[in-house]
Amino acid sequence: MKSAIRKAAGLAGVSAAVAVMSLTGASAAHAEAPTQGCPYPYVCFYVDNNALLAGTPLSKYKDVTSSYQAVTPRPHYGVLNTRNDDVVYLRLQSGGSICLPPNSQTVFANAYAVNGIKISSSSTC
Repeated sequence: MKSAIRKAAGLAGVSAAVAVMSLTGASAAHAEAPTQGCPYPYVCFYVDNNALLAGTPLSKYKDVTSSYQAVTPRPHYGVLNTRNDDVVYLRLQSGGSICLPPNSQTVFANAYAVNGIKISSSSTC
């Protein structure tokens, strides 16, 4: 799983808005060990490639909510969803949102910042 994250880390320089990499999933009955410093059932934000590789998230969220929770709007390098059955909606400061499936991550180009997160109990986007 670490090699999948390292491959995603190499996408940081890509000018595309968002690159999504799926990670290997686990069943709902089996909680995975912490991934890149992000234990189950959290959604973690990383400020840059070094933080991702070192496993030092900037912030962690775990509560299912019906509306967006505020996230300090700064360019986030990556977001990792370790939840087995829950999708995560990431609200972009520039408008719109991205849905992150269970057990997956996304890497952002430098121009994009997340300013809200909503964890949904839905298992599909």
